[in-house]
Amino acid sequence: MKKSSTFISLSAAFCFIACIGDFTATFLGGYYYPGYNQLKDTMSKLGADLSPVSAEISLWWVVMGVLIVIFGLGLRNAFDTSGKYAKTASWFVILYGLGEGLGSAVFPANHSVSGINPSVIIHDILGGIGVFTIILLPLVMLKIQYFRERKILSALSKVIFIAGIVFLSLFLFRYFPDANYFISTYKGLWQRLFMLDIYIYLIVIAIIMLKIEFGKNSPKQIVT
Repeated sequence: MKKSSTFISLSAAFCFIACIGDFTATFLGGYYYPGYNQLKDTMSKLGADLSPVSAEISLWWVVMGVLIVIFGLGLRNAFDTSGKYAKTASWFVILYGLGEGLGSAVFPANHSVSGINPSVIIHDILGGIGVFTIILLPLVMLKIQYFRERKILSALSKVIFIAGIVFLSLFLFRYFPDANYFISTYKGLWQRLFMLDIYIYLIVIAIIMLKIEFGKNSPKQIVT
């Protein structure tokens, strides 16, 4: 893909919109969902058929997914001289947008008391792929010289990765309700902390992209 400063800048802006917008949309969605608890209920519940804000949240997830995918393409463009690492990072971001964004919208978490719901299974699989790739993103970014040689970015990448593992592990306790009642009950809190962790990192990457494109650092320095 030919490098374009306009596209890179636009994709970075889309990242801001997607990350900040996702927190805003899910918070407002929970506010208009009687009985919904931001700390105890998952975000997926907002997009389920029984949710009064299902249509609005699902529409947002489509928009968010598209914005994240475009950001992933912009990331590859911005760090194009980093070769395979830029491509890998780009694909990780794109898969997150497709899985957690578009996948959540198209396959809502409609739980059924009568048996296994295929939509839930696909929802969990696509979401799982998205989460697995995005949690590894900091490790890939560390392979890019721009991040590796700057102590703050290197340390941040490591902290984001470790925090992501911790919050995701706490969130997964929801599948083992008898293991720890407190941890499994506050699954909504752990999910939101995980999202905050990841979104902070994506926004930092977007800021770096803008910083480079506005000439404060030369793109020629970004090599592996």
